[in-house]
Amino acid sequence: MGILRHRIVRVIAAALVAVIAPAAIVLAQSVEEFYKNRDMDLYVGYSTGGAYDFYARVIGRHMGAHIPGNPTLVPKNMEGAGSLRLANYLYRVAPQDGSAIGTIGRGIAFDPLLIGQGDAFDAQKFSWIGSANNEVSVCVAMKDSGITKFEDLFTKELTVGGTGASADTDQFPRVLNGVLGTHFKIVEGYPGGNDVVLAMERGEVKGRCGWSWSSVKTTHKDWLDDKRMIVLVQLSLTKHPEMPDVPLITDYAKTDEQRQILKMIFARNVMGRPYVAPPNLPADRLAALRQAFMDTMKDKDFLAEADKTRLEVNPVSGADVEKLVKDVYATPPDIVAKAKAAAATK
Repeated sequence: MGILRHRIVRVIAAALVAVIAPAAIVLAQSVEEFYKNRDMDLYVGYSTGGAYDFYARVIGRHMGAHIPGNPTLVPKNMEGAGSLRLANYLYRVAPQDGSAIGTIGRGIAFDPLLIGQGDAFDAQKFSWIGSANNEVSVCVAMKDSGITKFEDLFTKELTVGGTGASADTDQFPRVLNGVLGTHFKIVEGYPGGNDVVLAMERGEVKGRCGWSWSSVKTTHKDWLDDKRMIVLVQLSLTKHPEMPDVPLITDYAKTDEQRQILKMIFARNVMGRPYVAPPNLPADRLAALRQAFMDTMKDKDFLAEADKTRLEVNPVSGADVEKLVKDVYATPPDIVAKAKAAAATK
């Protein structure tokens, strides 16, 4: 009996070594050793052709050169629910070793506060790498919509396209309806922002609310130049210098409470193009990814390509994104409750 027990213990010990040893070896590797000759997954939470996808592919072509070991970043699209599907995947499924990162919607981090449906993550535990832009979003209307200024929306309806309950395209117009009394009608279910724009071209919807100004400039500046489309309002905490005459959403707040709700909702634009990794990354790898991201934002070849393709670059560090997320989660509960009610699907 003693011999049998001894053999069982040895078998269990050997099995544990077989499982634990490889993981220990990986953790013991230097950052350069880990990334050398490796392909890194760069997930995009939206369909191809949209601004998130475009940013990711340009960044992916340059960021590997700034990571020790020079891995190759391989873009992979995982659209669904305004990138909520990807956020859940990164938090619950993706390896927590630094081999997978992704870009998700700027508002996804605040889903647990504002929606609480479908999210399976704690945004404060994500490994935030950085943001490519401190963004200003806008609401736009096609010329044939009959809407010529933001004030029209208090008495007239504008049909806009949505990409998911968690996405800016859905949350922003719902919040404006709930807080300010506008009349946006949201047509849901488009896979990504590019699909909403195609729907605008086909006349299925007449506008979009929650469209990054950097994306508008990059992909559809001609619609503005020939006056096929009108910018109604800026959805941010400060105006973009290129739009001094377009009103800011907080200008329409009639009470301090409305102003606080709008600030909570639109603070996300500071992290306009966020890049994130799963939780529990080894500290040295997270530090290396954060540094590589910011170095990429200053890379002359990256900036030349960004300028050529009209991508706006105004980076925010991973540490600052992490702080912003924690600050929003520290919002007083009564304001959170009212913001949540305003953002709720009707």
